[in-house]
Amino acid sequence: MKILAFNGSPRRGGNTDLLLAEAIRGVKEQGGDATVYNLSTLNLKPCMNCGHCDAAGQCIIKDDMQAIRDEIRSADRIIVASPIFFFGVSAQTKIMIDRCQAFWAEKYVHKNPVKPGAYGRKGLLLLVGGMKRNAKNAGFECSEATVRAFFRTVNVQEHATLAYDQIDEKGAIAKHATALSDAYEAGRKLAAKSG
Repeated sequence: MKILAFNGSPRRGGNTDLLLAEAIRGVKEQGGDATVYNLSTLNLKPCMNCGHCDAAGQCIIKDDMQAIRDEIRSADRIIVASPIFFFGVSAQTKIMIDRCQAFWAEKYVHKNPVKPGAYGRKGLLLLVGGMKRNAKNAGFECSEATVRAFFRTVNVQEHATLAYDQIDEKGAIAKHATALSDAYEAGRKLAAKSG
């Protein structure tokens, strides 16, 4: 089973890193392995809305996204981990998602969606935000809507979401009563071949 993880946090050793590390530990405990991309360290240019993928079914921009696209295409499980900035996923996460417009064109224009693979395709979304949730939960709702659209585009049929608010100071997630154990268990469940 091929498991792919995207870390959208630019802060090394921060809350998103710690949460993702526990999910990966759960994956490994289940016998799986994951390739982790730290998006802030990659050469990723933003989508230019040039229309090339609509016409040709592939992105014209040559950068690290070329390798990521191949990884997404062959993954059985995809994890997206991001801090919430201004009610949305980080810029690094959003650039990667926006560059998946070529997958959208493949699926909806060229009628050639990503294949589900032997294990189906499942996802996990990890979100950490410093703000206190209000009645609308805008930061979490906006971020999840963005990632849900990404998952749908790359044919991830179902996903789980873990979202934690009022976690701002570096490392504060470790003081949360259940966050790290939740992420660990979510990683184990994600890597399970059934269920």
